[in-house]
Amino acid sequence: MTRCFRGPVSIPARRLWARWPRTVVSLLAIPSMLVGCTTLPQAGTRLTPPAPSPSAIRSAQTATPTDPAAAYHFMLGYQAELNQDSERAIREYLNALRDDPSSSYLQARIAALYFSRGDMDNAVRFADRVAVADVRDDAILVLLAGIYAGAGQAERALALYDRAIAQDTKGSEPYFSKGILLVNLKRLEEAEREFERGIEKAKDSPIGYYYLGRIGVELNQPDRAIANFEGAITANPTFEPAYIALASVYESQQDRGKAVAVYRKYLQLVNPHSKEVRQHLVRLLISDKSYREALAELEIVLIQDPDDLDAQLRAGLIYGELKDYQKAIQYLNKILAARPAELKVRDYLGLMYEELKDYDTAMQAYERNLELQPTYVDGHLHLGFLLYRLKRYPEAIVHFTEAVKLNPRKPDAYLLLGLTYLQTDQYALASQAFEQGIAHNPGNPDLHFNLGTAYDKLNRFDDAVGAMETALRLDPKHADALNYLGYSYAERGIKIEEAVSLIKRALSLKPNNGYYVDSLGWAFFKMGLLDEALAEINKAASLVKEDPVIYEHLGEIYYKQNRIQEAREAWLRSLELDPSNLKLIERFRERGLGDPTLEERVQQAKRRVLQPPSSQQANP
Repeated sequence: MTRCFRGPVSIPARRLWARWPRTVVSLLAIPSMLVGCTTLPQAGTRLTPPAPSPSAIRSAQTATPTDPAAAYHFMLGYQAELNQDSERAIREYLNALRDDPSSSYLQARIAALYFSRGDMDNAVRFADRVAVADVRDDAILVLLAGIYAGAGQAERALALYDRAIAQDTKGSEPYFSKGILLVNLKRLEEAEREFERGIEKAKDSPIGYYYLGRIGVELNQPDRAIANFEGAITANPTFEPAYIALASVYESQQDRGKAVAVYRKYLQLVNPHSKEVRQHLVRLLISDKSYREALAELEIVLIQDPDDLDAQLRAGLIYGELKDYQKAIQYLNKILAARPAELKVRDYLGLMYEELKDYDTAMQAYERNLELQPTYVDGHLHLGFLLYRLKRYPEAIVHFTEAVKLNPRKPDAYLLLGLTYLQTDQYALASQAFEQGIAHNPGNPDLHFNLGTAYDKLNRFDDAVGAMETALRLDPKHADALNYLGYSYAERGIKIEEAVSLIKRALSLKPNNGYYVDSLGWAFFKMGLLDEALAEINKAASLVKEDPVIYEHLGEIYYKQNRIQEAREAWLRSLELDPSNLKLIERFRERGLGDPTLEERVQQAKRRVLQPPSSQQANP
């Protein structure tokens, strides 16, 4: 049977649709201008203990130095520290230490400042100078332990945490800090004991529950993690880290509904102005295709910050998904007014205009991107694809060829170039494009599949089969390859049982694909199962309303059943849809059904085909 191209980027065999993979709005590929959302580290991620800092010992019992000069420099250092001028603070504390060299308090404070600046050598050097045996303040001991832990001296750190615990039987911080270090050392059972001991000292503190939850994450025990994060929230309903961690665990369990509920609770009880949490919420709602709810959250963001371009972009993309293209265009144009160099945003704008069938304006958007950046590969692909849809194939080839030159490793460029050559019957050039793409992307099943279709057009059937088999080795669920190979066998009347098996595998993946259904019906026809064939072909015709090959098949079955008038009507319908099918015209005449070219409906179809394509018409 005659095969024909189909669809905006049709695989070059009837029934095999393979549009270049771009959606009207791809919410999974938001441009880099958007702020990323953070999530809870996965199991095995190092926990970060509280960073030792001078503020950790401001409550220490040690008094301000009694030496007047030392006290003076201490106050200057303290003031610099409050002003976040760590360099000056260190300088003044060193001056104070010169006048009071035995002060463990000053030495610890200097060590902490060096630590905060990332100067581990000096941090450890001053920590070593502290006369630990004389330290009676647990805050200083915890601070020094944190420095040693950060420097990789775990055993010294653990010893100091134990000292702090022994000196302060009521405080919880030493337990929690020690527990974090033990987690990082993968001594999880010991860490759990320390957190539980800390909770006993501070039952109303969320910290211990939070870190027990983190251990649950480390052990891949989500129920345990959830229970402890909820315990942290119960202990302190405003404890932000527990909300973020709890929602992240729910996300990892694919329970987005509960994650959404956690973020909503956070925004209600903790901080209704948190942009980061609302971004998490919007992302989840988009994942669930709850676009209206996502828009409601974005409207809140835009009320709080009308100039938030990321929120505007998300809103524009969502309106695109909702097919409210005018609203999407409004948002995208607003972004481009502020940031005209955002090429991807203009790409989306072009897609919106395409959906409105305003192809001229869409083309202007893509051309503008290429004016701004002539080497923009996606710009050439988008423009080339639109030209392809408008059947302006030579112009499309220019842009796809340029895309290949600019990025020889991008498979889409080769796919589109090869498909365009197929549309212009340049089969040898099409096969060359696919072969070149495979040279750079040998593991891409679509390239092998399309190469097979090109070989088929070149009457290289064995090579076509080989290419299809390679595509299926790479992707056993490549439905188009399964169908193509099965239909090819059926069409040639070979390996019929295998053909049926292949087509049924394709249908198991896409049960409502009318072209696959037709292939199965045609395979049944080749096996002589006329009733089964007729049932499948009629089903195919109901799924695909205007396909000439389906009606050609239908006519063959009717003719075989001696239902001549129904066969004649089916074939005339096929020729209405494809009046260039010379083989069917000849078969029509040979079987004594008259000359179909004299039928008015066929003549109208010929006139329609001969009309030049308008710039405002494109493949859907």
